[in-house]
Amino acid sequence: MKIRFLIAVSTLGILGSIGCGGVSGSGGRSKPITIKGSDTMVILGQRWAETYMHSNPGVRIQVTGGGSGTGIAALINGGTDVCESSRPMKEKERIQARNRHGKDVKEIPVALDGVAIYVHQSSPIQSLAQSQLKSIYTGRTKNWRELGWDDATIVPYSRENNSGTYVFFKEHVLGNEDFANEVQTLPGTAAVVNAVSKDTRSVGYGGIAYESGIRVLPIRGDGSGEAVPPSLDNVRSGRYPLSRQLFFYTVGEPEGELKAFINWVLSEEGQKICQAVGYYPLQKNPEPASRQPLTGAGNGAIDSQR
Repeated sequence: MKIRFLIAVSTLGILGSIGCGGVSGSGGRSKPITIKGSDTMVILGQRWAETYMHSNPGVRIQVTGGGSGTGIAALINGGTDVCESSRPMKEKERIQARNRHGKDVKEIPVALDGVAIYVHQSSPIQSLAQSQLKSIYTGRTKNWRELGWDDATIVPYSRENNSGTYVFFKEHVLGNEDFANEVQTLPGTAAVVNAVSKDTRSVGYGGIAYESGIRVLPIRGDGSGEAVPPSLDNVRSGRYPLSRQLFFYTVGEPEGELKAFINWVLSEEGQKICQAVGYYPLQKNPEPASRQPLTGAGNGAIDSQR
């Protein structure tokens, strides 16, 4: 059964006892492995770090949120070993990292997610189409009466623009149109869930793991009459219209303890934690990461020969 979390995570840090990052050989380094970025992923990163440090007491891992954009900027500027991101890095961001460090960015899918659409538990709305979501968030549909409910103003909540989930939603739902001025932006998914749970007129979006106190709607894709919930099978197959991968990014190939940690994240033990937290594991028996496409639902361990 999915464990659901509702926590403030934007500045969460996780510490252990000692650590080494991306160096191998004698002794490693004394500073911790640092992971920074997606607020959607920070609860997952926290659990991975806690579990790994419990089994590896000589390793220290720090996990902080702030948003995918914040994590990507930190990776480019050398401020983190790993960026957690709920969206793919843009080509211009990859170029900035390469120019800064002289190495290509390594993209590592680590989990699956469906961007969930939240409504209040008492809302009579049973499903929405992507086109209806677009109409709500661009301001063309302002009243629930237009969607078959009572005469009540729709209160839409969104993430801030440094969020990878914000970028994903804008690209895949709004078609890169602008959000309406009346859309209320909040600093994290937990804040969106909290706001929706207190307002029967509201709607919001975020990661599938944050389901406390709200109801998640099935979504109809453009050109489809079937409302599809964000279940494991539907996300893995891509039937759910807002399916996505969640990523780790590093500068160059991970080495030393960092490589060991990421390979553990991709192992059966690490992937079980995805389900415990509320996200979905990658496909079983994946190809090595170096041979994986950048999109889709597969992934694999980092090549141990590198």
